[in-house]
Amino acid sequence: MTQAEPTTLPVIPDELWNLMAEIGPRWGADTGGNVRRMIDEFSKLLAAAPKHAARVEADIAYGPHPRQRFDVFHPLAPYAGLPDGAPRPALLFVHGGAFVEGHRNRSSEIYANVLHFFARHGVLGINIGYRLADDSAYPEASRDVASMVAWTHDNAETLGIDRERIFLMGHSAGGAHVGSYAYDKRLQPASGPGLAGLIVISGRVRADNLPENPNARRVETYYGADASRYDDVSPVTHVGPDSIPTFVGFAEFENPLIDLYCLELAHRLALAKRKAPPVMRLKRHNHTSIIGHFNTAESALGDAILDFMRDPLRA
Repeated sequence: MTQAEPTTLPVIPDELWNLMAEIGPRWGADTGGNVRRMIDEFSKLLAAAPKHAARVEADIAYGPHPRQRFDVFHPLAPYAGLPDGAPRPALLFVHGGAFVEGHRNRSSEIYANVLHFFARHGVLGINIGYRLADDSAYPEASRDVASMVAWTHDNAETLGIDRERIFLMGHSAGGAHVGSYAYDKRLQPASGPGLAGLIVISGRVRADNLPENPNARRVETYYGADASRYDDVSPVTHVGPDSIPTFVGFAEFENPLIDLYCLELAHRLALAKRKAPPVMRLKRHNHTSIIGHFNTAESALGDAILDFMRDPLRA
């Protein structure tokens, strides 16, 4: 840590809360513009967030495509309850972008903020890039996720992680990609997904091109325009009694239909497993702030995810 490195978590200021309250109820009227505005505002806030808890190994290739790159956040902090040197949990994060855009480093702060948060709590993090829909349609992004899960297993000893405690987390379109891999056996190795649990945050876990979906054309770019296929390619369709433990989170102000689909996922999991999964609706937040606020002083969602990771079999 350098002398200039901040050690105090930034507090979301009243001005930003007020902006979120102003645009939240009309979020769906300009999803793209509102996403960009939140990325800008939270990037400025996160510039003051501590980043000394991780050693970052950046821009590692796992395939020939320029998007097939990832960053590893090696935690310098201990994981609670583990002796020094013991294998620790790992979290693989998959960003969003409505299938056709986005980047694992959407800004200099986002989405690294997610992995910095978990590194502060002793969890090794991997920030995954993947091929986008403009040249790699369904299910190629989920195949990229599969490649990264396999890479993590193959390198577990080098990384110092426990193969039995590898978690996968996706936001927005990333939630669709991780959900397809985690639930659809057609996209998994014969041995199963190789995960201890799944974390879906504001995930578009059902494909649709409905008029109320402002990203309908982007969905079509990835899944195709034939809506008769959408049920088969949707993660929620493939939930069953043996699905891996899942945490579901979404914001009060979501991209249209996202909250509905997150609740459908939770409902299907509850019916299949005869037990409700952990679900969190983050009040006052929107589709972007729900992920942009990681590594700030507000930690209710992050703490709930850490609790899930400590004992996923409760889910």
